[in-house]
Amino acid sequence: MHKKFFAALAVGVMAVSSFAVQAAQTLRVGTHPTFAPFEFVDSATREYVGFDMDLIREIGKRAGMDVKIVNMGFDGLIPAVLTGTIDLAVSGITITEERKKRVDFCEPYYQAGQSVMVRSRDLGKFKSLDDLAGKTVAVQIGTTGAEVAKGIKDAKIKSFNNSAEAFLDLKQLGCDAVIIDRPVIGYFLVKNKRAAKGLAQQPMELDTEFFGFVAKKGNKALTDKINATLKAMREDGSYERIYKKWFGQ
Repeated sequence: MHKKFFAALAVGVMAVSSFAVQAAQTLRVGTHPTFAPFEFVDSATREYVGFDMDLIREIGKRAGMDVKIVNMGFDGLIPAVLTGTIDLAVSGITITEERKKRVDFCEPYYQAGQSVMVRSRDLGKFKSLDDLAGKTVAVQIGTTGAEVAKGIKDAKIKSFNNSAEAFLDLKQLGCDAVIIDRPVIGYFLVKNKRAAKGLAQQPMELDTEFFGFVAKKGNKALTDKINATLKAMREDGSYERIYKKWFGQ
């Protein structure tokens, strides 16, 4: 009786322990996959791909976590972290002081900045933000570019769910310029030559900013694990390998 009891108890404990380990190893990652080359849906495979996706999957693999990607709107990512719907938001999110009041960021993993896309014929017309005063400017909802646009005097701001919609609006004469992250514009111009015909990136760099993964405030165990793994990847060259895959040299 005693042996059977303890055997049954041991099985029960092992089952609970196994479940706890499994739960701990699942990392729910929220992303808005419309931000190439950082996160987007591959048209052929329908898989989530991009620099961010490769990076977090490799981090998860090394840290012993099963990464589960959750597709959601960009403006819903931080609320989802706050409510515990996801463990981490990975979506080209700029580290700002305002956001740091609500959530914790892992160490920066990418240096970016905002730039301007215009029609090629307008390159000489819109050389600075001041030149966009009173003009129509397209942005992606919830991004740093949207905040930059608010500072343009008398500008009419048009908000879109993703960068592709904003670029299309520019091409169709719906706006005068698009303000969004520099690498997003560059990737679009290189990878979508037909759609990008007649569009050009202004050489101006509006600012310097850093992207970071977002975790719930106080979740030090997770941020420490992410930071340690990311540091190891930088040291052994695997971060550089992923970087070159999406951005070249």
